[in-house]
Amino acid sequence: MRYPETDFRIYLVTSGTDDHTIDTAASVAAAGAGVVQVRAKELPTRDLLGLVTACATAVQRANPTTKVVVDDRADVAYAARLAGAPVHGVHLGQDDLPAEAARAMLGSDALIGLTTGTLPLVHKAEEVHRAQPGVLDYIGAGPFRPTPTKTSGREPLGVDGYRTLVAATSLPIIAIGDITPDDVEALSATGIAGCAMVRALMHAENPGETTRRALAHFHC
Repeated sequence: MRYPETDFRIYLVTSGTDDHTIDTAASVAAAGAGVVQVRAKELPTRDLLGLVTACATAVQRANPTTKVVVDDRADVAYAARLAGAPVHGVHLGQDDLPAEAARAMLGSDALIGLTTGTLPLVHKAEEVHRAQPGVLDYIGAGPFRPTPTKTSGREPLGVDGYRTLVAATSLPIIAIGDITPDDVEALSATGIAGCAMVRALMHAENPGETTRRALAHFHC
């Protein structure tokens, strides 16, 4: 895995495109979140590049150990890195560039994740990992419960669903899907590497305090 020091326990997926998005990313990073994924599917490419760069710069200032990845767009991650922004990689969906292509584009040191969520998709990711070690660094899996922020079409996994997925792969798994700090303890007991949160952090009155509370509930 690239960046073996990556702390996946609490993983922010951003929403929004304004200063609140940037400020929340920085606050969550300062509180100890290990990864921030910048997600803004509606933005034109140049505007997305600007948001990614602004978020990455703010996150680096807040906590240099926090990794920043771009949702879906390996090209935007590449452009940001080319310009010197502290962007570490990309998180790919099933309909995005193949992980092999993203790895070739971003280089051997990039952090690359892939969305899964069903046992067949986890098996497929594991096959890629075994055939081409170093292409994938981690996988996301969800939804934990139904969420209004993203419609995947997959059945909710619940806590027990993650145990099966963890047993099926050697890749770190990040749970996602309307997760709150109160869910973290039970989820961490399944063997996942981390919990991704959107609304629980983006809509929090105090994102930093919410992050610290979530981290306190994560038991490796």
